[in-house]
This record gives sequence, C-alpha cells and structure tokens, in this order.
Amino acid sequence: MAEQLDLVIRGARVVDPARKIDAVRDIGFAGGTVASVADSITAPARTVRDGTGHLVLPGLIDFHTHVYWGGTSLGVDAEEMAIRSGTTTFVDAGSAGAGNMAGFVKHVIEPAAPRILAFINVSFPGIFAFSREVMVGENENLRLLSAREAVRVGREFKDVIVGVKARVGFNAGGASGIAPLDIAIEIADELGLPVMAHIDFPPPSRDEVLGRLRPGDILTHCFRPFPNAPTDGRGMVRDTIRKAHERGVLFDIGHGYGGFAFDPGRRSMEQGVMPDILSSDVHILSKDGPAYDVLQVMNKFWAMGMDFTEVVRAVTQTPATSLRRPELGTLAEGTPGDATIVRIENGTFEYVDVLKETITSTKRLVCTGIVIGGALWDKGPRLP
Repeated sequence: MAEQLDLVIRGARVVDPARKIDAVRDIGFAGGTVASVADSITAPARTVRDGTGHLVLPGLIDFHTHVYWGGTSLGVDAEEMAIRSGTTTFVDAGSAGAGNMAGFVKHVIEPAAPRILAFINVSFPGIFAFSREVMVGENENLRLLSAREAVRVGREFKDVIVGVKARVGFNAGGASGIAPLDIAIEIADELGLPVMAHIDFPPPSRDEVLGRLRPGDILTHCFRPFPNAPTDGRGMVRDTIRKAHERGVLFDIGHGYGGFAFDPGRRSMEQGVMPDILSSDVHILSKDGPAYDVLQVMNKFWAMGMDFTEVVRAVTQTPATSLRRPELGTLAEGTPGDATIVRIENGTFEYVDVLKETITSTKRLVCTGIVIGGALWDKGPRLP
C-alpha cells in the first residue's frame, strides 16, 4: 500500500516558474514538505481537496513588509496579512535594528504561523517613529548607527537575518545623505549579505545610491514617483537606472504609501526595465491602501500587462533566490510544504497608486487557501 500523504489537492492548475510548470496537476504534501506533483496522485491522504478552477502557486514571498507588530509603530500583524493575501513568507525590511531584534524574534517571528525573515536596520533602534502623527527618520542621527552592534546581532540571529536595510533620503535620514548606506554596505560585506536600499526625497540622489549598490543588492521603491524616479522629465528611463539593473542590482517594487506610481512603472516596463521582485511594503499607513498586500500588487502588475508567469516568478523564485533560500520559491519535491491557492475572478476592478492615479482590469487573483508546513492553514481561506 502506498504511503499515506497528509494532504492532496486534486486537479488544480499548478504554476511553478522555477520548474517551468503551468499545467493541471495533483499536488501532495507529507511530513511538512512537498511530496509529489503529478498528473494523478493515487496514494491515500488524510485530507483531500478538489482544486478544480483554482491555481496552486509556491507560497508567496512578500519581500518588503513591516510586521514587527506591537514592537514598532509601523508594524502590522503578519497573520492578518497572510489570511487575505496568501503570503507564506514575510520578509521584514528593517523594522528592527540591533537594539530590538531579539524582541522581534522572540515575540513575533517565533510564534507566527507564516515564516518571517528580516533585514536588520542599519540604525540601532530600527524604525522607531513612524505614524500619521509622529515621523522621525531613524538615520537622522548618525550616532544611532553602530556597525559593530549590527554585525554582532546579525551573527547571533543568522537563521533569521537575510540582509541589511538602509533607508536613505530626506524623510528617513534628514541631512545624513549617503552615509547610512555606506555603513550598511560595510556591515553587509562583513556578514556576506545583500543590502536593501530605500530612497525617498534627495539627498542623496538616485545616482549616489545606485553607484554604491553591488550585484545582488536591492533597490526598493524602484518605480517611485518624482523626485528620484527611474524616468526623466521626458519619460525616458535614466541611463544610471538601466546600467545598475544590467549589472545585477535587483529592482524591488516596495509599493507602500509612497513608493510606487503607475506612470514611471509603465514607462520603465515599456522600455524593457522590468521589476525583479513585487512586494507590498505593507505597514500601518499602507495596509488599507494604496498597497493593501502583495496579492494586490500582483494584480496591479498583471493589469499593467506583465506576463502572468513573470508576476508569479517575482513573488516566488526571484525573491527566494535573493534570500539564498531557493527552496522557498518552488513546489519541487522535498521543499518546504508552503503553497498559495488562488482563483481568477472576472469583473471590473479598479486599482490606485500612491499618486491616486487609477487603472482598471477585467480579472484579478483572489486567495482561496493557504498551505503552511504541508497542511491547510485553518486561519486562512478554505478550499471547498
């Protein structure tokens, strides 16, 4: 008799760009991992669900989030966001620094059902003052930046910390200019990790930031509106943007409250500069719009004409590779048993960017189930 599986989803459209699969398949899970993806799975299973009319994707990775809920003023509840978006891995983009990473790990990361990984903030207290009423950039005072403390904590929590985050720009750093990024790169070099660079209003300029980023580093808010947009006043992609992308700097959307606008995004894509990673930058100011969650960011880029397979790749294979956790971005046998189940809904749907420009689409993805550790997560949406 065949070994019993924990879960089988039958007859769903499985889309796994890492394995070049886009076909109707059965998928089975056992022992917390993906056991099989096949035309037909006949082995007995404790739980069987009909996936007809649904799509099974590798568990979505939201590469830029702020989920230090309760520990920082901008944090949101990862489980709440997972329920509505189907996210199985959240990557926190610098909410915590060396001074409060231990609390983030113990009180949020370890108890959470979805996986949470983290970029450590170059600033010792992390993002400590971020709300509608209080907004103080964590990098305004360079005395808060301790490279030695960041390296010490990065090594202590090496299973969780996947990179170093530097928010540079007038809002995040005041007059500190490029200095926080220089310190972050030195920390990242010592730890052997990538840097994620946020840009808002100058100083510094986009060219100063791009000139320092190494292949494998991440420019987030890559399609932000003016100033520091990727396009010039004629709507042309800037040479420095194109050259940075060509040499291997990863472009991450980081939608958030101010990080993504349709016009520079549309023009960049039309001129061949595509985002590598789609992410929400979900936090207390963006979770109820305009970003909402990573599934809505996927829907926006699908509406903008991005190929569906590439939309899925940008929330699975590519972020997983950047995190050096390629097993998280695929449904290959033996990989962690995380999957996102969605269906395509037809209708008329309106989407808005950070400048309140709107676009419409006739289709969208809606989450219908979440598999975490090889089991349907009972807090998430339910398959029939």
